[in-house]
Amino acid sequence: MRLPEPGGDRPTPPRPSASESTAKKGLRQDFDARARAARADFEAQLRQRKADLGARNEALTARTGRNLPAAIGIALAFAVVMLGSLLLWTPSFMVVAAFLLGVAVYELTSAMRFAGRDVPRIPSVAVSVAIVPAAFLGGQVAALFTLLGGIVLVSLWRLVEVAVARDKPPAGHVVRDLTNGLFAQAYVSLLGACVVLLSAQPSGPLWVIAFILVVVAVDTGAYATGLNLGKHPMAPRISPKKTWEGFAGSVAASILVGILVTWLMLGLPWWTGIVLGVLISGSATLGDLTESMIKRDLGIKDISSFLPGHGGLLDRIDSILPSAAVGYVMYLVIVH
Repeated sequence: MRLPEPGGDRPTPPRPSASESTAKKGLRQDFDARARAARADFEAQLRQRKADLGARNEALTARTGRNLPAAIGIALAFAVVMLGSLLLWTPSFMVVAAFLLGVAVYELTSAMRFAGRDVPRIPSVAVSVAIVPAAFLGGQVAALFTLLGGIVLVSLWRLVEVAVARDKPPAGHVVRDLTNGLFAQAYVSLLGACVVLLSAQPSGPLWVIAFILVVVAVDTGAYATGLNLGKHPMAPRISPKKTWEGFAGSVAASILVGILVTWLMLGLPWWTGIVLGVLISGSATLGDLTESMIKRDLGIKDISSFLPGHGGLLDRIDSILPSAAVGYVMYLVIVH
């Protein structure tokens, strides 16, 4: 006798009618349409917010002369690299310094050549790189001899170029090329060597970090105060966006940060922070104005396009270079 299969007696579920299938299909289509509409609305809002953000960024760039988000991002990247090299293993800072000085000299000499000043780039960059290990490992004397020897090398290189050229340039142009080559070394390599010399001293890495923090305070104070209160231009023919109100803000910010870093980081009396802040507010502002004068003299807006949409590397360290000399001299006066 054959037994019935399990479940064989279960009733077959009724099939949906044509009207029910049509209703379900309509609901599904309505749901899909609503989902597409919601997605399209979200994408439209996202595009509008992006456009609004871009418009605000363009307006801010027009007022300040710089791409602020890019400036902050680049500053943070530099801060991470420099802090890591100075605090983890100080000799590695030589690599960072050599890169910064080499690129800065290359940018400056390239801008000079673009303006018709034939400054040799290869020996100029070689000198700026060579002065870093000379300063870190050999000290002031080695750095000075490297700089002087480098100036002689750059000058002889240019004179040899003139000697073998078919069309001899006028003597005045050759003198101009030589003086421009000397200036590139004095402005970038010599001042940059001060950072390296300072980093090689006992507690030097902390001093480097301290004076750079004061330079950042100068830039931030000048930017914030000048943007909101600036009315009286400081040097309209050199840098139209710099104002006396911004300079006052930079001095106040640099003194405040100077007191904090000398007291908390360097273990010095608080009044040394006032001296450091006042001196660096002047040197950082002078460095910024000097680079503006260079660009105006060369007829360019930015030294280079090394940092896309943001100018050159020298545009970012122009305040640090002369301030490095201030920091190094203060270290020698106070600590030695």
